[in-house]
Amino acid sequence: MSIYKHLLVGLDLSPESQQVVDRVKLLFADSDIKISICHILEPLAFTYGGDIPVDLSDVQIQLENQAQDRLAAIAEQLNVVEENQYVVLGQPAKEMHRIAAEDEVDLIVVGSHGRHGLALIFGSTSNSVLHGANCDVLAVRITEDK
Repeated sequence: MSIYKHLLVGLDLSPESQQVVDRVKLLFADSDIKISICHILEPLAFTYGGDIPVDLSDVQIQLENQAQDRLAAIAEQLNVVEENQYVVLGQPAKEMHRIAAEDEVDLIVVGSHGRHGLALIFGSTSNSVLHGANCDVLAVRITEDK
């Protein structure tokens, strides 16, 4: 039995996301915890070719559709119903905080690449999620050898 009632799994949909999913399955396989999953897309800005703006809204829609398809495939592994699958445009940490607050999430799970050097100084999504969350955060260490 878990002390958590609702967890939010934030995924970047890279191949390494499977490590996060596997950890969630391992830790919460025998519990009746509610699981929501999300992928946050940062909006594409308008690109300017000289003075002529290029509208990337069609590309943004394609990226959203691809993300929804990939998230749905992962949702099957965790038995996450469609209404608990979120593909959202915005800043990843901010949007995860918003979803967690609105849905009364008590644990956010994210992957962490264990950055070093300049990447550590400039921060990471998992670090931003940790420092702004109003609930517990579990950072799953992503390893390169899996």
